[in-house]
Amino acid sequence: MSTPLFDLTGRTALITGSSKGIGFALAAGLAAAGARVVLNARDAGRLEQARAALAASGHDVRAVAFDVTDPQAVEAGVAEVEASVGPIDILVNNAGMQHRAPFAEFPVDAWRRLSATNIDSVFLVGRSVAQRMIPRGRGKIINICSVQSELGRPGIAPYAATKGAVKMLTKGMAIDLGRHGIQVNGLGPGYFKTELTQALVADAAFTDWLAKRTPAGRWGEVDELAGAAVFLASDASSFVNGHILYVDGGITASL
Repeated sequence: MSTPLFDLTGRTALITGSSKGIGFALAAGLAAAGARVVLNARDAGRLEQARAALAASGHDVRAVAFDVTDPQAVEAGVAEVEASVGPIDILVNNAGMQHRAPFAEFPVDAWRRLSATNIDSVFLVGRSVAQRMIPRGRGKIINICSVQSELGRPGIAPYAATKGAVKMLTKGMAIDLGRHGIQVNGLGPGYFKTELTQALVADAAFTDWLAKRTPAGRWGEVDELAGAAVFLASDASSFVNGHILYVDGGITASL
């Protein structure tokens, strides 16, 4: 049965940090819904491998490498996408990183890298794309938040701070851009199996704690994020703005 509200045919989606993990899964989900996807990362070689993998599945996919923490690189990269692929209808600000250490021992350089990658990139890419969406009077921006936008854990205070900032930046962007026909929302993953979480997945004690703490009783699989991303990218969410959609197996609902 046709579901036109969720159909992304003819729309161009730029997904940052999409050569692997959650970003790659989101790109695959948007592509399956009909979008023309543009992958982004700094590593051009790995990015091309990701592009080829999606293209082999029959999807319309391109790749543009640039550093999302560099203002000049961002502006050049977004301009290249718009010139070579087409107007960006959907932006997914997914690029992010993690660093674990006790707060009192947390390195200053790691704090700065976290802030640049997790916060600055959302501001820089979001601003550049929004400047182009505003004259068109439409657009969808999805910022990848986290359950750590709401909850803390030992050893990741700076990461939680960055994801809390992304939550509030999302709300502020929604307020400023909503009158231009642009919806800005957040997607907050819980604990998913990715390369970044592999050490935790392999930690039997942590996995046991997570299973007990999460109502779903398990880790998430990255493909389970695709439906929420398609919803936020599609006409189905035309009156949803400034919302953070947590896909977390219920962990933020449970004490």
